[in-house]
Amino acid sequence: MNDIIAQLEEMRAAARLGGGQRRIDAQHARGKLTARERIGVFLDAGSFEEYDMFVEHRSTDFGMQDQKVPGDGVVTGHGTVNGRLVFVFSQDFTVFGGSLSEPHAEKICKIMDQAMKVGAPIIGLNDSGGARIQEGVASLGGYAEVFQRNVLASGVVPQISMIMGPCAGGAVYSPAMTDFIFMVKDTSYMFVTGPDVVKTVTNETVTHEELGGAVTHSSKSGVADLAFENDVEALLELRRFIDFLPSSNRERPPRRETSDPANRQEMSLDSLVPPNPNKPYDIKELIEKVVDEGDFFEVQPDYAGNIVIGLARMDGETVGIVANQPMVLAGCLDIDSARKAGRFVRFLDAFNIPIVTFVDVPGFLPGTRQEYGGIIKHGAKLLFAYAEATVPKVTVITRKAYGGAYDVMSSKHLRGDVNYAWPQAEIAVMGAKGAVEIIFREDIGDAEKIAKRTQEYADAFANPFVAARRGYIDDVIRPHNTRARICKSLKMLRNKQLQNPWKKHDNIPL
Repeated sequence: MNDIIAQLEEMRAAARLGGGQRRIDAQHARGKLTARERIGVFLDAGSFEEYDMFVEHRSTDFGMQDQKVPGDGVVTGHGTVNGRLVFVFSQDFTVFGGSLSEPHAEKICKIMDQAMKVGAPIIGLNDSGGARIQEGVASLGGYAEVFQRNVLASGVVPQISMIMGPCAGGAVYSPAMTDFIFMVKDTSYMFVTGPDVVKTVTNETVTHEELGGAVTHSSKSGVADLAFENDVEALLELRRFIDFLPSSNRERPPRRETSDPANRQEMSLDSLVPPNPNKPYDIKELIEKVVDEGDFFEVQPDYAGNIVIGLARMDGETVGIVANQPMVLAGCLDIDSARKAGRFVRFLDAFNIPIVTFVDVPGFLPGTRQEYGGIIKHGAKLLFAYAEATVPKVTVITRKAYGGAYDVMSSKHLRGDVNYAWPQAEIAVMGAKGAVEIIFREDIGDAEKIAKRTQEYADAFANPFVAARRGYIDDVIRPHNTRARICKSLKMLRNKQLQNPWKKHDNIPL
């Protein structure tokens, strides 16, 4: 018995060493943690239960039968984050560059299947050179098995990808189908084809970082949701992020007690919106002043800045925030912002997270670039997402809500449950000056008459009371009462039940 135990411990030690000390040192020299160190930082201490530590590849081509490492380049299992169950796989770059083999994929698929059975999030810590070339189509088949599970798990359990090294070729499509993608600056990158292929095909010279680095994907392409400075910050922020989420679509998000009173008044909000309707203000100030303890986890802060999205809590309960940002493009909706917010709204709805929307939108961004880029279809994504959402929806119009953009931003007509407006809100088809120049175009040459007509239009329509008289706005509220009114509304809506008509699935405009 002692001999068997000694042999077992030797095998465990070999698995824990991965590709060996030299490769571990090389990993550290790049500023990266090893696969097991990452799990140690991410999970609660002592909670990790590992699966398939002794799995090895089955390849015999190209001398692979003489190169076997227990675990085969990925560490899988489950543990807890702040006491809540999660499943995790962490690719080990020290073993064959973290390349995916058939057994490697089988290990990942096993924990994905288990996570769906028990209802727990799936976290992928990606650090892989891609498919294991020596295995050929077997490794490609392994990727497809993972892809299939990504699709089946979508909307069932949260899936989060943390890119902590290379992720190229077919490997990028698994993270692309997860709910969120986070990256680490300077050490991670994602692309379908690398710089060498780009150079050969298009004659463009580009670096790994420029083509698919964390900054590129979090600010230009919108592929990544956040970029962190290093592995440790990334993993600690991932712990914080998961704390907002439910374990599955069968549960509500966890409640966290707060010392922040639900009826707290914030007097500074009464002067947040400038008297000049064309002057911007920072919507993030509003968000941070109304949510619990100012704790707002913003997602995609560096992409499509004209809309702000993220998670927070109100009276201890998780909420998703969607808000137009007047500081960027005057808060107009465009292709990127509609895609960004539309996907986020669908995630919130899938996982029973109430949606709080702050509206200050003068309309859709005009121009040939937007029209040629398909703003009609892309704008419809956000409209579709709000319209199909059945979770509690509370909307506050802080200033402008013009045209079709008013409809899109969680209006009463899209089954908004509670819709408020601040006293200075302007809810109309368009701004007063533009409206007058269309209605009274014969008077355009008469500046005095146009000015008079503009004031008449503004007095009649540039306020929230026309909409309130029709019941499209439930109440006109004082800005300093915003937190209290939202918290009351969310409490009232806690047991809301609403179902869409039965269907196999919808056909969202993609």
